[in-house]
Amino acid sequence: MTPKHCFLGFLISFLLTGVVETQSAHESLMPQRVHFQSRNFHNILHWQPGRACTSNSSIYFVQYKMYGQRQWKNKEDCWGILESFCDLTNETSDIQEPYYGRVRTISAGIRSGWTMTQRFTPWWETKIDPPVMNITQVNGSLLVILHAPGLPYRDQKGKNVSIENYYELVYRVFIINNSIGKEQKVYEGAHRVVEIGVLAPHTAYCVVAEMYQPMLDKRSRRSEEKCVELP
Repeated sequence: MTPKHCFLGFLISFLLTGVVETQSAHESLMPQRVHFQSRNFHNILHWQPGRACTSNSSIYFVQYKMYGQRQWKNKEDCWGILESFCDLTNETSDIQEPYYGRVRTISAGIRSGWTMTQRFTPWWETKIDPPVMNITQVNGSLLVILHAPGLPYRDQKGKNVSIENYYELVYRVFIINNSIGKEQKVYEGAHRVVEIGVLAPHTAYCVVAEMYQPMLDKRSRRSEEKCVELP
């Protein structure tokens, strides 16, 4: 739908309902479902077009602020964009502080009001990916090495910051005996190197892992299975 058609649809909609007030016009163009989606502290603002126009050519403007601040700040990279999302990772990097985002649109020369998110606190609301897992065979045992998912932040030396800097993490490791289809939890704890012994020779095993955050009572998705066959 072109901006011209969007505007015609907007006029028809309001003529049919008999509503021609400017305030109502602005409200009908306001972006819908404005919310944050956060994974590993990559904090992305998402929204949908307003009721009066579903055109992909609508132009959007994004602002943000920390809870308690009076002044909204423009997100320069998301000022007059066509996309329906905006990366606010750097602007929400104090992860234990709550934030708000808001979006407005301009379509066919009509400017909407602002639509604001609910309060968003990255530390509480981000979803954590499963650990990355490497497996090595050592003398009939399996050595499992776990790595927490990467974050978008770096320390003063330029090194990637670990998620373990922000949460107490518990790693859970499960092994599956493919010959009998039986799964067993073989480890739960804070260590990232786990040795799995007492395994049957000439048997195929798969290993899968997840992370648990005790303070928040949340767990990650499980990692992809990694399978080996013992000699």
